[in-house]
Amino acid sequence: MFPLVSDYIPHPSNYVLAAETVVLEYKIFRESIAVDELSTFARTGKLSNSLRINLALARKEPWVIRQYLTTPVKVSPVLLDRALNSPVGNIILDELSQVIHTPSRRADRQALRSALVLSAVSDRQVTLIEVIENYPTQNVEVDGERLESAYRQLRRLQTGLENLLP
Repeated sequence: MFPLVSDYIPHPSNYVLAAETVVLEYKIFRESIAVDELSTFARTGKLSNSLRINLALARKEPWVIRQYLTTPVKVSPVLLDRALNSPVGNIILDELSQVIHTPSRRADRQALRSALVLSAVSDRQVTLIEVIENYPTQNVEVDGERLESAYRQLRRLQTGLENLLP
């Protein structure tokens, strides 16, 4: 028998570990907050006190950060998985891992690949907040100064996905 496409796509129930803490980095300071706090802000616009202070110190407009976190990029999870497992996909993952990465900076490609595909499985789209929520380590670090760059890289991936594959 031939394997099903779904056999190659990670399923949310297969994952036990997901990010609980996000370390937001802004130029000269770093602040840890619960992923739940960032998720609540992304989904509702409601800022926790710590996130409000964090964004104020970084001189970032909350609505702009929220926009980058929540604007979806539509992708097929199967095509995304195939593309991210290619040489060009590795380049994209390396670029994205400059913004979203493990604390140790080890296995960033694998962690991002997993988070991206898992984010696309349920609704055929990816948001940066989903990538952070689905990151397969307890802690994930995010360069807040470069969120826009990460979002643009996802958009480029979306528009060029079909061209990446033979």
